[in-house]
Amino acid sequence: MSYYIAPSFLNKLAIHITKNFLDIPRVKVPLILGIHGRKGEGKSFQCELVFDRMGVEAIHISAGELESPDAGDPARLIRLRYREAAELIRVRGKMVVLVINDLDAGAGRFDSGTQYTVNTQLVNATLMNIADNPTNVQLPGSYDDTPLHRVPILITGNDLSTLYAPLIRDGRMEKFYWEPSRDDRVGIVGGIFGEDGLSRSEIEQLVDTFSNQSIDFFGALRSRLYDEQILQFIQQVGYDRVSARVVNSNDKPPEFKKPDFSLSRLIEFGQLMRDEQQRVETTRLVKEYNEALRQTPTTPAAPPPPPPRHPQPEGNGHSKPTQLSAEVREQLQTILSGGYRVGLEYADRRRFRTSSWKSQSIDSNRPEEIEGAIASALKQHTGDYVRLVGIEPNAKRRIVETIIQRP
Repeated sequence: MSYYIAPSFLNKLAIHITKNFLDIPRVKVPLILGIHGRKGEGKSFQCELVFDRMGVEAIHISAGELESPDAGDPARLIRLRYREAAELIRVRGKMVVLVINDLDAGAGRFDSGTQYTVNTQLVNATLMNIADNPTNVQLPGSYDDTPLHRVPILITGNDLSTLYAPLIRDGRMEKFYWEPSRDDRVGIVGGIFGEDGLSRSEIEQLVDTFSNQSIDFFGALRSRLYDEQILQFIQQVGYDRVSARVVNSNDKPPEFKKPDFSLSRLIEFGQLMRDEQQRVETTRLVKEYNEALRQTPTTPAAPPPPPPRHPQPEGNGHSKPTQLSAEVREQLQTILSGGYRVGLEYADRRRFRTSSWKSQSIDSNRPEEIEGAIASALKQHTGDYVRLVGIEPNAKRRIVETIIQRP
């Protein structure tokens, strides 16, 4: 199967990687390239395709490796992988890159409630130090001053604004926002269904039907069409014997014929998947659970909402922020009665499409002050999306996310 590589993606990575292996007089080349964009748009997969095309070898670090119970381990891991990459360049005589996937998930700070650990600080400091001194990267306790080969670093993420600002400044990190065009999407989806007999016009119609979906949606759609045959296989073998049939079995692996990949069937299954997405967005079971908790005998009843107040002119001649709607007040009451901390996030239309929200903390526990802060934020961001966030204070995890204003 021949997959599609977006020309803009190929050119950006090829320039960054090649430029880091060249010695251009009086030119400072950023060591790090930050690739960011919406979730599910194939950033990591496009990177792999570019590496195969250019004959580049990649050494990977995942965001999950950037935290440890032992302080300093993630920073040491980055230095170790960087030195391994430099050694591969020396020994094999070919381009090698260090790839850190989803760096914002491992080292980003999404709001004031995100735990900022010593390891997070050390990861940021280590990457900055390597970007400034790419040929002098030493391990703790080792002081070998032999220059290393420069190794370009690629990082992927959804929102680079959550990272430490000095790390992503120009000179250390070059930024590339990956937003596939319609032609790119048609090309990538055409590669996914390349062996299924769909014409280009059918691919275009499929892409246009689900124009708001990410690239991963179409890969999941192709997989979904095999579900009926797999269910028939399970029922034929027996639910109680399917494990022995497919794991360490002496029988040959089961074979499945190619399903019907007609455009109408793809659209039918795609709509089912889209409906499931919408159910996730609209079904707020957390709200029901919290209401059930409030009704238990051990939990005191929530105090009634304060009576509505009319704006009164202040001493400076300005009026107070307008009052919240009944729906927003109910959602706020649900969060506060559960003992959760309240936060706000806002995004304009472009950042909303990329799920890049900006956070605004509310440093108060008094309902009237929180209500006033929310009303002021709604008035300040009249042209933005605004959502209300409930955060469990001990675990630092989100319990509720509700959009309370749409432009």
